[in-house]
Amino acid sequence: MVYITGDMHGDISRFKDPIFKKLKAGDVLIVCGDFGFIWDGSRQEKQILHKLREKPFTIAFVDGCHENFDILEQNFRTVKWRGGMAHLIAPNIFHMMRGEIFTIDDRTFFAFGGGHSQDFEFRQGRNWWQREQPTHAEIRRAIHNLNRYDAKVDYIITHEPPASLKDCLGVDMQQRLEIHTFFEDIIKQCDYRKWFFGKCHMDRFIPMKFYAMFEDVLPVETERRRRQKPIRETDET
Repeated sequence: MVYITGDMHGDISRFKDPIFKKLKAGDVLIVCGDFGFIWDGSRQEKQILHKLREKPFTIAFVDGCHENFDILEQNFRTVKWRGGMAHLIAPNIFHMMRGEIFTIDDRTFFAFGGGHSQDFEFRQGRNWWQREQPTHAEIRRAIHNLNRYDAKVDYIITHEPPASLKDCLGVDMQQRLEIHTFFEDIIKQCDYRKWFFGKCHMDRFIPMKFYAMFEDVLPVETERRRRQKPIRETDET
């Protein structure tokens, strides 16, 4: 089973939620950005990551606005996981790279992290990375990958919401980046079942396909199709 949740910001107490007792070997938890456990490389952080390694389930996340991109991109090797490219954090922890499409439980997941920090002016020079903002090249690669799947996936996982959802939720309404235009194009041109995003720090369903995720932990679907032959966790490139 695949479960979805929102921004964690390195808060290990989130895993005390009783729902995590239901997750077992073979299950996958996807975090919609701001994972936050890759932040300062401290001894304490490494100890927390070691605790997460002991979880029986797999943790996968798209990057958000509160990740240390220097550590994320320089300290962890790139592997092929479930059909898409990812950073291998631990044997059961993966960073889903932008624009990649992953197949989990015979369902396809288009992942596109990144976004824009409202507080970047206060964090510049300390703990803000320009890499949080997706590049034109990353968007072009994402379009290429979507075209390979004939613009059809089962689920979309992002940190930022599309621009129209910002207006609907009343958040960051004046902010428009290339990523927001790209997401609006996906709404119009792609076929998908559900779209999950973090960023807004709220748990809300927006009919008919959108889910703002924060503290809720939701199964991606109520019924699970019969699994095919198990897929190896990683195939290094």
